[in-house]
Amino acid sequence: MKSKNVFLSLVLTFAVMLSSVSFTFARFDEGMFAPGQIAGLPLKKSGLKIKPEEIYNPAGGGLTDAVIRLSSGCTAEFVSPDGLILTNHHCGFEALVSASTPEKDLVETGFKADNRAGEISAKDYSIFITERVDDVTAKIKAGTESLSGEALSAAYKKNIDALTAAEQAKAPAGSMIRIQMVDSGYFFYQYQTRQFKDVRVVYAPPRNIGVFGGDPDNFEWTRHTGDFTFLRAYTAPDGSSAEYSPNNVPYKAKKYLTMNIGGLKENDFVFVLGYPGGTTRYRESQAIEYARDANFPFLAKWLTALSDSLRRIGSVNEEKRIAFQGDIAGFDNSRKAFEGGHVRLALAKVAQQRQADEARLATWIAASPERQTKYGNVLSELKTLSDETNAASKRDVIVRRFPDPTNSMPVFGQIVNAVLYTQIQGKQMKDEEKAAKLKDIGKVYATREPAHEAEMLKFFLKAFDELPASQKFAPAEKLFGMFQGQARREAEAAFVETIANGEYASAESTAGLYGPRTMDFKPERENILAFAKGLAEERAALAARGAKFNANIDRLRLLFMQALTEMKGGVVYPDANLTLRFSYGNVKGYQSRESEYRSPFTTVKGMLEKDTGENPFDVPQKLKDLQLAKDFGRYGQGDSVVLNFLSTTDIIGGNSGSPILNGKGEQVGLCFDGNYEGLGNDFYYDPEVNRTISVDIRYVLFVVEKFGGAKWVVDEMKLVGGAKAKSANN
Repeated sequence: MKSKNVFLSLVLTFAVMLSSVSFTFARFDEGMFAPGQIAGLPLKKSGLKIKPEEIYNPAGGGLTDAVIRLSSGCTAEFVSPDGLILTNHHCGFEALVSASTPEKDLVETGFKADNRAGEISAKDYSIFITERVDDVTAKIKAGTESLSGEALSAAYKKNIDALTAAEQAKAPAGSMIRIQMVDSGYFFYQYQTRQFKDVRVVYAPPRNIGVFGGDPDNFEWTRHTGDFTFLRAYTAPDGSSAEYSPNNVPYKAKKYLTMNIGGLKENDFVFVLGYPGGTTRYRESQAIEYARDANFPFLAKWLTALSDSLRRIGSVNEEKRIAFQGDIAGFDNSRKAFEGGHVRLALAKVAQQRQADEARLATWIAASPERQTKYGNVLSELKTLSDETNAASKRDVIVRRFPDPTNSMPVFGQIVNAVLYTQIQGKQMKDEEKAAKLKDIGKVYATREPAHEAEMLKFFLKAFDELPASQKFAPAEKLFGMFQGQARREAEAAFVETIANGEYASAESTAGLYGPRTMDFKPERENILAFAKGLAEERAALAARGAKFNANIDRLRLLFMQALTEMKGGVVYPDANLTLRFSYGNVKGYQSRESEYRSPFTTVKGMLEKDTGENPFDVPQKLKDLQLAKDFGRYGQGDSVVLNFLSTTDIIGGNSGSPILNGKGEQVGLCFDGNYEGLGNDFYYDPEVNRTISVDIRYVLFVVEKFGGAKWVVDEMKLVGGAKAKSANN
């Protein structure tokens, strides 16, 4: 379950399914709990052998002190006192890409430092350590009981600002205080964090271990992927955060995890600590329908187009192939998540189940005058607001991302910006302003890919053509509505050519749009400007609808969540928001479909069964040799090494790199994905099929020591459990 790139913060995450069990409230296996909720969970009964305060202690010293967030959007953990960090291969992917050249592709070959002096900088990476988490809901809501609308928002802001300032004044030097609203104001949490900016790569396996199975195996089980990388955090000599310097020293971790190589068995208790990116478990049925029918299907197609276009460019240019591979991997991962998400939401009838909840809620509210006063017409208001906002949802999801927010179409994006400024806002720039704008546009154009822009423009124009009749985009129909099929594709392609490779591919021509019209009439130019104006107007109308929706939705969603939680009872966990969370469950397989049961463990032996000799199923020869010789060192079990395993722990994107620990609080694996049957899980959770896929810690250490020859890295960690080394060479 790879974390989203920054551009994907614009879009929804994913979710899972639920059969007969309510998907709104926490039960065993379900829930991404805030640290302060851990002590109230039935963990001893479930299998926890340590005290809850050994997991999270506000005074410090708990296991959570070892779990950190990467700037790449993933989770990671300290595994030695000297700042050694373990995370997923895909979480350190961009660090390998940035250090690669056409002559030396570190994604393909992997990387091994022979000692600390050989560790290389992870460019643009940093880590964030959570020092404290406090539920400050009562403090922020104090004195707001009688307020609503803008007055309530203003009161929240005033209370947040005051408490933030007071806590920041008390915080240690270098620590940052942030207060975040969760679930439309149901919760408010205060976070004290610290950032460190010098991160280096220690060891990463080659592509055919770290990404074994590639996109075909992504979100699938069985799985045989060694998705791990070791990094190290460094500080200035005085322990403060500092940019990369050869004078920096390894970070001295206050807490680090112990590796248990004793192995797991089915039904063993496990728990996860990490930074899940985002869930929407308490949303109304209309939001689920929007994701299922409009947003997720379009996002899957859009991400496919982005990936395919960059892949074509990279196929004929090795330097660009290396530069683009991080983006391609991110696009492919998210595409499969959204693709599977909308399928699972439909198959599991998640919207219908939420509608049934809403029907019961309506009856429950109507049965009490007090509840009628408190919750009023929340359900009907939600429906009215959603129906109005989503009347053209399939068109809106296209318009919202056109021009493409990944900056794949810089020329068209700059044209739209200029038209918005001059024709919609009615402004013009002075000469000195145009000179500055010319420089800005030149910077944007400097790295543009004309072929990529052309392909993405064609994709969006075709998407407009495929809209239902009631949601057609008028500017596109005016240009192409007289054509059908291939004739329309050809007309669209000709129009795209005038944008991607026409006069506005010149920064000077585009900057000229910010001044008075001086150019002669030209049909191609007028078509571009008219289309851009129509799009700008539609985006403005969409923004107005969105503003109205946003002005009302938090109040309604808060009431909806309060009513639902009051009706159902039980422990309510906050939606994930890329902050520190805890989830727990068991090692367990699942039935993926009729007459098909998936057992919870895979091994290196099973990896060899997938071997084709070709990417992405090309097993390294040395790994084959180790399996053939049964040279497993201290990491083997039976006739192989356990590679990946399943658990019922509740995770989502952002949990990539999270440690999965046993009942004693010892790390037994590394979370890296979820299963296809569990997609859609930002909206709901199904204990029958929702599974976390993790790398067994024994395989991680086996690869580093026996395959990679980097035993010095293993020796830095604390290992417990397991038999003494058993090697064919011993």
